[in-house]
Amino acid sequence: MSDSPAGRLQALFEGHRLTPTQRRIAHCMVRRAGDVPFLSSVELAELAGVSQPSVTRFAVALGFDGYPALRKHLRESMPAAAEENSGLNEYQQAVLAEIENLRHLAGALADPAPVERAGRLLAGSRPLPVLGLRAASSQARGFAYFAGKVHPDVRLLDEGGSMLTDRIDAAVRAGATALLCFALPRHPREVVDALEYARKAGLTVVTVAESVFAPVAAHSDLLIPAAVGTGLAFDTACAPMLLGRVLLEAMADELPDAQARLEEFDTRAASRGLFVE
Repeated sequence: MSDSPAGRLQALFEGHRLTPTQRRIAHCMVRRAGDVPFLSSVELAELAGVSQPSVTRFAVALGFDGYPALRKHLRESMPAAAEENSGLNEYQQAVLAEIENLRHLAGALADPAPVERAGRLLAGSRPLPVLGLRAASSQARGFAYFAGKVHPDVRLLDEGGSMLTDRIDAAVRAGATALLCFALPRHPREVVDALEYARKAGLTVVTVAESVFAPVAAHSDLLIPAAVGTGLAFDTACAPMLLGRVLLEAMADELPDAQARLEEFDTRAASRGLFVE
């Protein structure tokens, strides 16, 4: 487990049966991992959109006497690097926070089983729908672009609206068995609804999200977390992007003709003068 603030929080929450409200608080704490040790219960409640007593009950559910005891624990367990980085400007701190997110992801990948399982599910789905709306659309589009070079039928779902369920239905009718979703904050309600619909339609949902406490977790069969950076005005998503490439690798490993497809593409690209060397 990573020594980053987000990693410490994930470890603290693991093994506890949390209510939906408590999962919402946990999700908020992971997203604001660097700030949480300095927030009052009222401030945390406001950020999470819950009541102050809910924050107190959450701390008790984790085994603490109350929120002050939880906050004291978090302050004492903060990595020393947080103090060392205090003299850096906000841009430097944002970069270092992303490096910590990548370290956290590297630690999680020490157990490759979830990624390998995801690779098998994605490789076995013909077609393979890839969903990502709003902030996550670029992650979905990047995955779909590269996946199309090795997978015979990838279908990008990066636009919402009433057509979204139609396209899920079309994928199911064509033989799809799994759906890959990239879900990043702020989470559109439309994505949650789409995942619920996809599962009811018989698809196995594989999700990349910033936390196992993200709102999409309840509608995912396999969720692999990759933290986002929150130090700038808009979230940074280096770890989710890298996890997408890791899933591509795992999927390609399960496709026996992946290398042949890549070589065929390279041959066509060369004959068309597609790239400038």
